[in-house]
Amino acid sequence: MDFPQLKIGDLVAKIPIIQGGMGVGISLSGLASAVAKEGGIGVIAAAMIGMGEPDIGSNYREANIRALARELRAAREKTDGILGVNIMVALTNFSDMVKTSIKEGADVIFAGAGLPLDLPSYIKDGAKTKLVPIISSARAASIICKKWLSKFDYLPDAFVVEGPKAGGHLGFKPEQIDDPEFSLEKTVPEVIEAVREFEKKAGRPIPVIAAGGVWDGADIHKYLKMGAAGVQMGTRFVATHECDADIKFKESYINAKEEDIQIIKSPVGLPGRAVRGPFLDDVNSGLKKPFKCPFHCISSCDYTKSPYCIALALVNAKKGMLKHGFAFAGANAYRVNAIVSVKELIESLRQGYIAAASAA
Repeated sequence: MDFPQLKIGDLVAKIPIIQGGMGVGISLSGLASAVAKEGGIGVIAAAMIGMGEPDIGSNYREANIRALARELRAAREKTDGILGVNIMVALTNFSDMVKTSIKEGADVIFAGAGLPLDLPSYIKDGAKTKLVPIISSARAASIICKKWLSKFDYLPDAFVVEGPKAGGHLGFKPEQIDDPEFSLEKTVPEVIEAVREFEKKAGRPIPVIAAGGVWDGADIHKYLKMGAAGVQMGTRFVATHECDADIKFKESYINAKEEDIQIIKSPVGLPGRAVRGPFLDDVNSGLKKPFKCPFHCISSCDYTKSPYCIALALVNAKKGMLKHGFAFAGANAYRVNAIVSVKELIESLRQGYIAAASAA
């Protein structure tokens, strides 16, 4: 009872695992190509991808376009597997990132942090890029399907449903995060039900992928049994040799205890989940981190009222400078106790899945 394939239209991933796109340099070509090579879907995150470019402060748009094109090409040189790009709808350069991904032949665009209501408008004749919104409710799935159908005669190629145990920015109100009504276990079947009528109209499946707190092979088995076509996992892939973050970022997971995984109020107006450290302790005790906003990267960020710049904090964390930033993490990050290769991680997930399937 090995892993089933994950099919998104004519794309066939050998294993039903998508590596979550982790922004500000955590999942770039290194991690994405390693996952794609093992038969999963590797994902490059577009948020602040140009952070290493010398002109990122003065030429934000061009720096990010250049960096995304380069990362996609670098990943493509290492694998002929399936590569996606994660693009937050809230990014001020959303349009640039979508156009660049399509032009460079990305297999999939995953779009969350807002409803990507105009995403199909970017697909020109002959473009094969699949469009997969990331949502957190059945209502959001229905809104997108109706809008895309009426305006573009197009339906999503799949949906990623992200529950409240995910890392980074969450599409939930703070009081919903621990409410069982909003749990992934409850939402996945609701989304599957909501997309059923649209599958009939499309004349094809619209696979639903479960994300947010998926930890091991038994979890994968649970969601697939529920009707999900696959899972998306972020946190587990941080603790791999191939992950593009600094070793100190990865070690922050290994060193974290359960109480260190905290919900924070992000400057962009959403709750987020992160590993507690000196930077967040300072922010919590009211210390401001003075900054100028060189990027204007997120449309919902009011930098005039913000205690710190989240882009700079996350860039610093990616580089391992955790006194000047913090690591986003999923609810289970404290369970990470070793850094392994992507190959070893996927093999252990496979064994866990096989064990759960044979016990069922």
